[in-house]
Amino acid sequence: MKSISAITVVLILMLPIPWLVQSEFFLNFAIMLLFSAFLGQAWNVLGGYGGQFSFGHAAFFGTGAYATAVLQTAFGINPWVGFVLAGLAGAGIGLVVGFLSFRFGLKGAYFALVTLAVAEVLRILANTADFTGAGVGILIPLDQGAANLQFADKTGFYLLALALVALGLFITAHLDNSRFGARLMAVRENEDAARASGVNVFEIKLRAIALSSSLAGLAGAFYTQYFLYLDPTIAYGPTVSIEAILVPIIGGTGTLFGPLLGAAALHTISEITQHVAADAPGLNLVVYGVLLVFMVSFLPSGLWGLATRLRRRKMDLSN
Repeated sequence: MKSISAITVVLILMLPIPWLVQSEFFLNFAIMLLFSAFLGQAWNVLGGYGGQFSFGHAAFFGTGAYATAVLQTAFGINPWVGFVLAGLAGAGIGLVVGFLSFRFGLKGAYFALVTLAVAEVLRILANTADFTGAGVGILIPLDQGAANLQFADKTGFYLLALALVALGLFITAHLDNSRFGARLMAVRENEDAARASGVNVFEIKLRAIALSSSLAGLAGAFYTQYFLYLDPTIAYGPTVSIEAILVPIIGGTGTLFGPLLGAAALHTISEITQHVAADAPGLNLVVYGVLLVFMVSFLPSGLWGLATRLRRRKMDLSN
């Protein structure tokens, strides 16, 4: 398949970056870019391919983050095992939210508000519960070693982040070329028509949110192990949900490489904004808002859609 070949080429080009750059700043930038792309891929499964816009993906991200943090600090579970369990924990919350929402026919703005409310409820609960460290948060003990998912330098984290993005790309490629993906996109375009064609809309949307939330849970686990600290605002705050939405919208929802392209654009803009206006905290959020309005108004298909149109126009002119 062409998509698999394209994914392979992209991964091969990105693989040697840690050995080609000497700057810790740039390597950290690359890691956070990949993390953001993976978070965007998680949202893209449900929002881009399924048409179910979630405003509260932090609920799944935070649950995965707390799962690995609590299991490691309170029960001594190996972080690699906790990493896998974080994905299952995120999927569990996703299934609960999806079942309650989709069973009662909630969609559009109503579904978006439900996910937003769930994330806020979980933030409040995490802020009061003892096992989450309440408002103080959880500090992951430093125990360097690949077996403990704490690498000696950033190269290990880069490779792990790249592996997660590769997972997201292959899952997205599967959606583009599978019966499940075709049914999911049919639900996105017109639920009633899909139902009339024999598609079990409830089952398809439930499978989509389970897959999306499990990926978000893995993103939460990665964040926790990379920064070795977690609190309710980091886990369930709106920043995570905003980033998860912005990345695919900027890059192109429902596309294979849209989240990766969107993450590159978003993080580049963020770094420029922070350096140019270092004495204006929060300016990057204003820029995000303006960028979102611009993309929705003038480039609804995102940067990937723009690139596709320009390539087609060039081909038409050459012919």
